[in-house]
Amino acid sequence: MSDAPETPPILLLNGPNLNMLGVRQPEVYGADTLEDVVESTRRTAAEFGLTVRALQTNHEGEMIDAVHAARGEIGGIVINPGGWTHTSVALADALVVPEVPVVEVHISNVHAREPFRHHSYISPIAAGVIVGCGTAGYEFAVRRIAALMGR
Repeated sequence: MSDAPETPPILLLNGPNLNMLGVRQPEVYGADTLEDVVESTRRTAAEFGLTVRALQTNHEGEMIDAVHAARGEIGGIVINPGGWTHTSVALADALVVPEVPVVEVHISNVHAREPFRHHSYISPIAAGVIVGCGTAGYEFAVRRIAALMGR
């Protein structure tokens, strides 16, 4: 057995309504399900010798608690905060607690949608923001996190 420290996983967070991927507005969000997204991020992470710990929740406090609990256990965060992007100062504040790189992902191009979607509380603390690339944006985000982790 090796004495080398285990590489910390990437935390994949998906906010409200993302459990409905593949069902909710497929013309906007595509046909991929959340399970498809998790599997593709795991495959991409494995290319770099990394693992993914995934959580989807419709409850803001549960997500904040998960972010707090991840401190010291993860190497980076890929997050699609869903509607909390535009409303949650509390989530933005929590995302700095683990002191790891964060990449924000949005499946649709939020800048081409309703004006309220143009503002993000998460973007100012993110190392990167990927918008409008469909679910492939999650794979891009994993690649960026891996690079920021030195992989």
